[in-house]
Amino acid sequence: MDTSTLSSLGTIVVLLAASAFFSSSETALFTVSRESLTAAAESDPRGAAALEVLADPHRLLVTILVGNNVVNIAISSLLTALLVDHVQSSVAVLVTTVVASSVILVAGEIVPKSYGLGHANSYALRVVRPLRYVELLLYPAVVAFDLLTRQITRRIGGQPDIERPYEDEE
Repeated sequence: MDTSTLSSLGTIVVLLAASAFFSSSETALFTVSRESLTAAAESDPRGAAALEVLADPHRLLVTILVGNNVVNIAISSLLTALLVDHVQSSVAVLVTTVVASSVILVAGEIVPKSYGLGHANSYALRVVRPLRYVELLLYPAVVAFDLLTRQITRRIGGQPDIERPYEDEE
């Protein structure tokens, strides 16, 4: 295997880890109890940070989804580029669709979400700072998609802050 192929495969592994991070973070942060975070905030600044990001759940969700979609699309693009060098382009697209979808579903979505659900209290505290950095890094896209989705939701008759009632119930 040449250096370029190894480099691309290494990048795919890193991107898959990022996908797992976003998926597990989403589940942990939206599952953790506000009471647990409030108690943690008394002695741990990460608890206060988690409460702060959860104060705008729509923005948090947009941040996570933008990040996750960027890495998942990058995985598919890299894998397609790798396979096109070895098989017909139509076959490369088909193989990429099957392989990337399967790997992303298992290693980037299902297993990480299960982990986030099972370790919500501790994991939410661990991921809140990295997610804040991601939001800063992706700030223009996050703001654009946040505003766009709120406006579309309003225009189709939905509630742009649909997450708020669930927050208030706790």
